[in-house]
Amino acid sequence: MAKEPAMTREECEKAIITGAELAMELKEKGYNLLATGEMGIGNTTSSSAVASVLLGSPVEEMTGRGAGLSSDGLRRKIHVIEQAIKLHNPDPKDPVDVLSKVGGLDIAGMAGVFLGGAACGIPVLVDGFISGAAALAAMHICKTSVEYMLASHMSREPASSKVLDALELQPLICADMCVGEGTGAVAAMPLLDMGLEVYRSMSTFDDIKIEAYTPQK
Repeated sequence: MAKEPAMTREECEKAIITGAELAMELKEKGYNLLATGEMGIGNTTSSSAVASVLLGSPVEEMTGRGAGLSSDGLRRKIHVIEQAIKLHNPDPKDPVDVLSKVGGLDIAGMAGVFLGGAACGIPVLVDGFISGAAALAAMHICKTSVEYMLASHMSREPASSKVLDALELQPLICADMCVGEGTGAVAAMPLLDMGLEVYRSMSTFDDIKIEAYTPQK
């Protein structure tokens, strides 16, 4: 993206559709919860660019050290993102334009998973920052898709909290994790299982013959 758009608009749309179709295929196979995740090097750069444009926030506030950049490396990363945004001028009102110019196929594909999950009524777990950038793009494509998103953890990347605030999601885990690859999403699954078990099985006051609490004036 430092020299040319990350992909064509057609390629971006195809990636989004591929992600949505994958979610729908999993629905047909009987899955009732999906988790996003990615594996790549350098994609906190594209995620910071996407988040910066969609949130209208300064690049330096949205960019972290990723896999462990030095201070010089971080400054170069910020500069590259700023120059790419200036070069391509992505339209913040057109999330597909943003993804195609400064995003990546991974982010576009995950955005499709969030959209597909919402379309077929399956909740989708947001993993770390990169997954969060995809969720943000999905929300800008279809606002109601957020109703089927669950935040697994708060990434150490500085933009993570800003992205979750924009999505109005509360993370289940705050453990200062700076990894993606679906690790936070998988770690959150036992918490969801426990919560569901409590909801289904916990005794009521009537069940255990305890007088219910009444507010005192």
